[in-house]
Amino acid sequence: MTPAHSLPDSATEWWIYLGAFALYVLTRLVLAWRQAHHDGADHPVRAAFAEEEPEESNTSVALGSFRSYRQLAGFVGGAVAIVLVATLTHGVLRLLLMCTVAPLIVMALAYLDFRLARTARQRAARSFGGGRRGI
Repeated sequence: MTPAHSLPDSATEWWIYLGAFALYVLTRLVLAWRQAHHDGADHPVRAAFAEEEPEESNTSVALGSFRSYRQLAGFVGGAVAIVLVATLTHGVLRLLLMCTVAPLIVMALAYLDFRLARTARQRAARSFGGGRRGI
């Protein structure tokens, strides 16, 4: 019987986890910058760093910390895909797939989170503005 590992044992594993987190953050920043640039912000980089997700008061308890079923399905599907690649492949094929599939999944999840946050911000702006134009 072997004990369960709670934290990575080697520095390489830590770098992999930090790299996945950094890729997620970088993807979110690039998406926020593109959105700010598209919206005509004077300083799109500042707008990307100042982006905040609005609080949602009607989050469902059944979804936990996920905002939608798409987000939950994306997370579970991504985890299943990575586990399948890691368990069903070996050697160079595993390395190749993990270096391509895992980053694509992380970027797709960042894009999905960005879209959900953008939709929530637009909904909050519409309800806050009350639909008044031309003031």
